[in-house]
Amino acid sequence: MKHADLAAKASRIKLVLTDCDGVLTDGGVYYGESGEVLKRFNIRDGMGVERLRAVGVETGIVTGERSPSVQKRADKLKITELHLGIKDKAPLLGDILSRTGLAAEQVAFIGDDTNDVAILGLVGLAACPGDATVFARDAADYHCQAKGGHGAFRELAELIISCKGGTPLPDRGSE
Repeated sequence: MKHADLAAKASRIKLVLTDCDGVLTDGGVYYGESGEVLKRFNIRDGMGVERLRAVGVETGIVTGERSPSVQKRADKLKITELHLGIKDKAPLLGDILSRTGLAAEQVAFIGDDTNDVAILGLVGLAACPGDATVFARDAADYHCQAKGGHGAFRELAELIISCKGGTPLPDRGSE
């Protein structure tokens, strides 16, 4: 996608939705006798949530998992648009648009796998981490250099912030 087209899409964003595992985490989960014990989140991604909010862009998490650690992370970041246990994410977008009054082109989604492909095709700006599956990469407008759990969300956040401020995108070659 050309820089000008990407910048135009990013400048319209008012809500960034993200998958959790594989985007906000590296996809690894630690299990113990009682089930899920730990997920690793990147603090810089959390700063991306705060920086987006400062320019009037809200953030939401849409995940197929029902993980207490995701709830805790959302609480810490004051993310109220939290949707746990959502296996089919595309229909949820319509509900969010109806409730918020936003148009699809004002929403970005970052996802990493096959369960994200449908919603990636419906939003104004579709993104994926650098280590996303080929399915997500094929559906995404923007491919982050950073991997999931290692700053991919923050990279997308900075892209949107930059475009909202009119700062030109750095030339990263063809994506």
